[in-house]
Amino acid sequence: PEPSQTKPCGLSKSHRIALGGVAFIPDLSGALYCPDFKALLVADLHLEKASSLARRGVHLPPYDTRETLSQLKAVVDDVKPERLIFLGDSFHDDEAMDRISDQDREALSEISSSAECVWIAGNHDGALQGASLTANLGPVTLRHIPEPIEDGAYEIAGHYHPAAAIVQRGRRVRRKCFAANGERILMPAFGSFTGGLSVGSMAISVLFPDDHDVYLLGGTAIHKVPSSRAM
Repeated sequence: PEPSQTKPCGLSKSHRIALGGVAFIPDLSGALYCPDFKALLVADLHLEKASSLARRGVHLPPYDTRETLSQLKAVVDDVKPERLIFLGDSFHDDEAMDRISDQDREALSEISSSAECVWIAGNHDGALQGASLTANLGPVTLRHIPEPIEDGAYEIAGHYHPAAAIVQRGRRVRRKCFAANGERILMPAFGSFTGGLSVGSMAISVLFPDDHDVYLLGGTAIHKVPSSRAM
């Protein structure tokens, strides 16, 4: 059967992440909201990933795009942003728009028409028409793949699909997460079929050589833990 419900969404009531004097509020869905610019950020939707794998003989339920767009619509309806910024890999490959169903294309069009949309190109959808390499919210640069940060610069990026595990009451719990310090926010993948890379992996840990915070996406709340507790 097709997916019948979205995962939880809702802006955190407890946590704000500041970069360069600009506040960002994480959402349970993995989106990030900037009140100062009325902008909602999402990264790594990877629309049509299942259909891409099907072309290579890996057959999976073909509803990942529909589920992801349903989740995105729920967040947009809840937050009502004036700007919607996609931080790259919105589509799984350059031919995804040729494979997307009419129903899902219409859903994406409806979402896109609800706010000013900014598309940033990722490594999977680098040929996306009209996409830019970066965008800015005040002093904060938005891009897909993180880059070295110069003194006084700030960045929000995606690409690595961060996830973290913590041990709580003897149980190991693993969730998608944001990773952040005073210079950078690394966003989780928003897509429903994207997986996650441990924040302790070399690819992510080199981005945060010092102490930083991890914001795990829980079922009803976002949980902030120091990087020393996250695996």
